[in-house]
Amino acid sequence: MTAPTTRSRENTRARLLDAAAQVFAEVGLEGASVENICERAGFTRGAFYSNFESKDALFLELTSVVAAARLETIRARIDAFVARGMLGSDLDALELVHQIMETGMDDRLDVMLMSEIRNHALRSPLFAEAYLVQEQKMTASIEGIIRGIVDSGAFSLRVDVSTAAHLLTSIWEGTMVRCAISGFDGEKLHRAGGAALADMVELLLAPGHSAGASSAS
Repeated sequence: MTAPTTRSRENTRARLLDAAAQVFAEVGLEGASVENICERAGFTRGAFYSNFESKDALFLELTSVVAAARLETIRARIDAFVARGMLGSDLDALELVHQIMETGMDDRLDVMLMSEIRNHALRSPLFAEAYLVQEQKMTASIEGIIRGIVDSGAFSLRVDVSTAAHLLTSIWEGTMVRCAISGFDGEKLHRAGGAALADMVELLLAPGHSAGASSAS
């Protein structure tokens, strides 16, 4: 496949994903038909099915793209902090999390998409299998971020990295869903998620977590 063809295909996929996000915001996952997505993106059904096997495949990739973008931004922020020695400072957990998570606002749409995708996985064993594979990849990425912090010597943990990743993910997702249900959005939703993460970080950090402390792995 030539470079121009590859770029064209990537552009088509990106436009379809963007259109799907817009349609989803308006009518939800079940109401977002392939026809509506194609119309919004300006493509035919043939273009859709040459890029995605089904609507399920498109929305699964959409959740992956949203999560991966957030994690990449967080990873870059942490790497910058490590490089400047900021994680070895006297920042408390709340301030640390706010510094790391200050990468943009969390949106109710992301929370709704995450929730509907999981509900769909509960109803469809085939979709559930694909979802679990994706979730494992995301968890591995989170573990990599946490391990990078621990290996930097900035902090040590009371638990192993895998357990920390699952606890942080669970508390963040649960908080975001509850707050979205309560009507939080934008800054308020973002801060609520950050505060919940900070509380969990406080619990996970080993006593005397100064730079150079021994780490759990």
